[in-house]
Amino acid sequence: MKLTRHTVSTQLLAYLNGEITLAQLVDWAETFFIDGWIEPESDTALVRDVIAHLAAADTAAFPLTWDICQDFMRRLGTPVRVIPLSA
Repeated sequence: MKLTRHTVSTQLLAYLNGEITLAQLVDWAETFFIDGWIEPESDTALVRDVIAHLAAADTAAFPLTWDICQDFMRRLGTPVRVIPLSA
């Protein structure tokens, strides 16, 4: 599986929507960060920057706050905003 902007934004969105846990997101990011599978035509520096942060997001030095997630999604080309769901 190749790593692209779309792949990263899809995983981050799954985390934000509660479909995967922080531990699962970190594990996924660590796998790609270590293996370094990035599509040649993708924005390599951006993708590596986001993946590096996500791979360490379970540490105090790299917290995964809403502001950081929102900035990553914007930079990846998939801006997000919160809309409450009806119960």
